[in-house]
Amino acid sequence: MSLKALHIVFITCSTLLAFSFGVWELNAYFTNDSVTDLAAGTLSLVGGVGLIWYGKYFLKKLKNISYL
Repeated sequence: MSLKALHIVFITCSTLLAFSFGVWELNAYFTNDSVTDLAAGTLSLVGGVGLIWYGKYFLKKLKNISYL
């Protein structure tokens, strides 16, 4: 597996983890009304969007390099 392919897998897993954690924290906020849960959930969702942006940037930058 090339470094490019490994990087794509890592960014995909990180994005899914960020969105999952964000939803989990927002669910905890609606249950407990804790401001910390709201902040953590919001920051995780923003981080997930940032990871999507970074993934697109990475793919565009290295489009001429193969996955092998």
